[in-house]
Amino acid sequence: METKVLIIGANGQLGLVLTKALQDKYGVENVIASDLRENDKYDGVFEIIDATDRDRIEEIVDKYQITQIYHLAAILSAKGEENPLGTWDINMKTLFNVLEVSRKKHIDRVFFPSSIAVFGESAPLKNTPGDAYLNPATVYGISKAAGENWAQYYFLKYGLDVRSIRYPGVIGYQSLPGGGTTDYAVDIYHKAVLGQEFSCFLKEETTLPMIFMDDAIRATIELMETPKEKIKIRTSYNVAGISFSPDEVVTEIRKLYPDFKVNYKPDFRQEIASKWPESIDDSLATKDWGWKPHYNLKDITEVMIKNLKEKYKTEYI
Repeated sequence: METKVLIIGANGQLGLVLTKALQDKYGVENVIASDLRENDKYDGVFEIIDATDRDRIEEIVDKYQITQIYHLAAILSAKGEENPLGTWDINMKTLFNVLEVSRKKHIDRVFFPSSIAVFGESAPLKNTPGDAYLNPATVYGISKAAGENWAQYYFLKYGLDVRSIRYPGVIGYQSLPGGGTTDYAVDIYHKAVLGQEFSCFLKEETTLPMIFMDDAIRATIELMETPKEKIKIRTSYNVAGISFSPDEVVTEIRKLYPDFKVNYKPDFRQEIASKWPESIDDSLATKDWGWKPHYNLKDITEVMIKNLKEKYKTEYI
């Protein structure tokens, strides 16, 4: 059977890059991007989908004979705290709609992104294992922890092949920050390239696990390509790239921009970050499907600045 992919939430930070990677893999005509609004950045097919509308999802699945769904639509951690009940309603309703349509239409594989936001104060801060007790402190984290369990439930009860990764902070040059607590690590590179002072909402020593976009996309596709019998975890796999603090990023940036100015003004996101892991144990992903990151902080910094310079056509160096 030919693979036909539907990406829900394709306009987000991850969706933009993942869609193009899947188009390269399966062909532009076999990947259907979708979101609430049109996006002229895509070649190929784009459909407007409000993921709270189950009938609309089902209509597109039927129209294109979809075999795989990547459900990326969600309200993120920092943004979610502005409207907790609305965030819960949207994050859970959209997931249930995808799971139900997938069950009903016998979708071959479903991808559901989780997050390190599922961890709370009960999880060890260093080398956090995948089976740590989950007591998240944000509504985003609560919705992701619940989603992991629903993903496992649909696999156990209905045999629906749902796969998931707990993403750390994702760093990429392709789009602007999207409302996450780790998004300082994207914005800081934009400010450096533009010659602007950066105001950091986390303390300089706050260490969090991160992953470069290329690694995150590769991990996602590798997981989805892995034979079903090798997938041992049906909640979500821990995946990590590298852990660092704002101060460490600044040190790397100043190797290229010695006069880069930063001030630290911790806000409510500092409280969120303080309850998240500093580093992640992703050994089970390595064992089950061969996961291994390629990018360290030096690599990330060089690639981010190179591409953002091209984006902004600046002459700083």
